[in-house]
Parts: sequence; structure tokens; C-alpha cells
Amino acid sequence: MKMRHSSFIVFAAGLAIVLAGCSSCSGGGDDGGPSGITAEDSFGSVIPALMSKWNIPGGSVALARNGSIVLAKGYGVADKSGPTAVTAASLFRLASLSKPVTAAAVLKLYEAGSLNLDARVFDILTGIEPPDGASVDARLASITVRDLLRHSGGWDRTVSFDPMFRSREIAAALGVAPPADAAAIIRYMKGQPLDLDPGTRYAYSNFGYCLLGRVIERVSGQSYGSYVRSAVLTPAGAGGMVLGRSLEADRASGEVVYYDYAGAPLAQSVFDSGPAEVPWPYGGFALEPLDANGGWLASASDLLRFLLAVDGRTVPADILQPATIALMVERPPLAEYQSSASYYALGWMVRPTSGDANWWHTGSLPGTATIMVRTAGGLGWVALFNSRPESADAFISELDSELWRAVNAVTDWTASSPVRAAR
Repeated sequence: MKMRHSSFIVFAAGLAIVLAGCSSCSGGGDDGGPSGITAEDSFGSVIPALMSKWNIPGGSVALARNGSIVLAKGYGVADKSGPTAVTAASLFRLASLSKPVTAAAVLKLYEAGSLNLDARVFDILTGIEPPDGASVDARLASITVRDLLRHSGGWDRTVSFDPMFRSREIAAALGVAPPADAAAIIRYMKGQPLDLDPGTRYAYSNFGYCLLGRVIERVSGQSYGSYVRSAVLTPAGAGGMVLGRSLEADRASGEVVYYDYAGAPLAQSVFDSGPAEVPWPYGGFALEPLDANGGWLASASDLLRFLLAVDGRTVPADILQPATIALMVERPPLAEYQSSASYYALGWMVRPTSGDANWWHTGSLPGTATIMVRTAGGLGWVALFNSRPESADAFISELDSELWRAVNAVTDWTASSPVRAAR
């Protein structure tokens, strides 16, 4: 079975990188063959070599075929001070792989009749006042939930800035203690002009997904984390996922340590307490306000369980209805997508192929690089790493290609029986 991936955009919690991608990758392998290369053999060759080349301490990969997880494996070290090995149960920051999770939660509210995707966001998020003396862009009133899901809300960080990574500056502007929380960031942005007319063009926006987190809270009457856990993660069998914390001292049980690339500069801490300068992964930004756009932690196998629960296939059963999944991945009616090979739908990049589609998302933060893929051929995988190389764009491009190469090389799926991955 041959499958193809397309050129793509890497969507990060902290940056967006346009890449050439893996334009001719194909994969799937055969059910047998003289070489007898298993999934464990293939990934066991590809992943350690990639990590060594890019000086990444630890990583974890989970692979599914026809609805069953057939590989869940840790590579390298979770904590160099031990050293402690990465296991299949190790937790990693997901960065922007959190966005498909948030999108699924929004769609659960939509299915329940509690939320209209064309509802105006600031008709839901009432009572938010801009900073004193700031004027409100009238176009904010027309932004819909659907706009936020597909990144057409009107904020373009390449034109202005990404407020999710200006928590110290926003706190200073509002006269509150840093780092600014999600509510403070939204209040500050209520007084900032949009970069684009809402609903007219794609522009990746972490802030848009921050707003979706608050929509979930307002509509459900629960905290973002509580609703996502009860409505999405627990039904998907991914109950081991938790929201992360900014500082190393607050690491979750089983969470890896994150490492910046060799020679990386220190960051000014967004926290008033502690050292003034810190490694970027621990205090260079505040993770807590990123909850809905980049804040989840997961093992590779738990995140893959989430993927299998929204992948549009009958086994295992999906947590969303077929019509909702079709809506989740349909082509948006934006002019730039009418003749494009791929597009950003509702929480996923999508490339139609062979009567089906490949879906994917990537994530990136200092100390974190991640990818999640669902293929048209019945495969899916997740790869998580505890460092992000300085040349992040080149790494993500090679990671994507190498994962497809690892899948392509498998010739013996008979040895890849379903595994009971650690939760």
C-alpha cells in the first residue's frame, strides 16, 4: 500500500516554520517479506540515529496500525542527571499538539447542542474590558468560534506579535504580577487592533486557541482541563494526560526534563521569584496560560489513543460522530485553499489523497519538538522529544521524512501484534 505526504507548515506553540516537507514519502510496507523488518526494528534504527545527529537526549514513539497500537517505545534519557531512561510511559510537553485536543473538546460541545460554531466569540466571552484608555477594534465582534478553530480570527503574529509569549510585557502594561495569565492576556488583546479582517485568510494564532479554551470554560461551566479530561481524554482512553507547569520544580510525576540546544542563550525569566536569567524551557515563557494552545503533557501512547478516538475509523470507536469528524477535516472556504494540496481545517492540517486524507500536526517549544500523523492507509503515529534543535525547521522536516521512512521499511507486520502500552 502506497501513501503520500505533502509539503506542509510546521505549527508550533511558539513559532511557525514553512518547510518543503516530505513531498514524495510513501509507506505501509507489506504483510511479509524476505527481509522480515519489524516496526520495532525499523524505528529502533531510525529514531536513535536521528536523535544522535541532532543531539536530542530523549524521545518516545507510538505507532498504530488498523486501530491497534503496535509499538510504544522510549529512546534515550528522560533526565541526564540520573541518568533516567525514557520509557513508553514518560510524559512530554505536547506544545501545539494540544490544539487538536482543544478542537475535539469544542466539537463535543457542538455535538451536545451547547455551542454553535458560528457563534460570535465575544458574545460568549462577555464582560472583558480592554485596558484603560485602549480602543476596541470593531471587527472583534464578528470573530466566530469557527474562525478560531481554523486560524482565521484576524491575528497575524508575523505582522504584529504573539501575545502568548509576551506575558511579562503584558503584565507590566496591566500593572499585575508576572507572568500574565490567560485572562490578563485576553484583556490586553481586547485593546489591540486586528491584523486582518476576520474570516478572510489563514494566519496561525496561538491566541485564538487560548480564546477557545475560555469558550470551553464559559459554555461548559467547568475549567478547561476538567472539561477536556471528562469529555475527550477519559472516553478516548487517554486519562494519563495532564496540563503541564512552567518550572522544573513543578514537573509532573513521570515527566521528562527538557533541554535547550547546546550554546542556547539564557532567557529573562517571566517570574519575579527565582533567578533573573533561566534556561528557556524553564521560565523563559509561562506554560500555564498556554493550556488550550500548547499546555498538555502526554505519553506518546496516550496521545495516540486520542488520535485513534477521533480518526474517523470504526475501530476503535470514535468519541465524535462521523458527521462531526467530516466537519473537522473539511476544506475551509478560504480563497487560499481552493486549489491547494493541503489546508488547515478545525485543529488539523489535512491533505486529501486516495479517497481519504492524511492529517497531521506538529508542535514546538524551547526544549520540545513533537509530531502526530494519521494516514490514509490506516496508520497513525506520535513522536515526542525533550529538546528542540537550534535549526528547528530542518529538524522537523527531517523528522517527518524519517518517520515515513521508518514506516516504509516495515516488511513484517505479523510480528507487530497489539501492545498494551503503559498509561
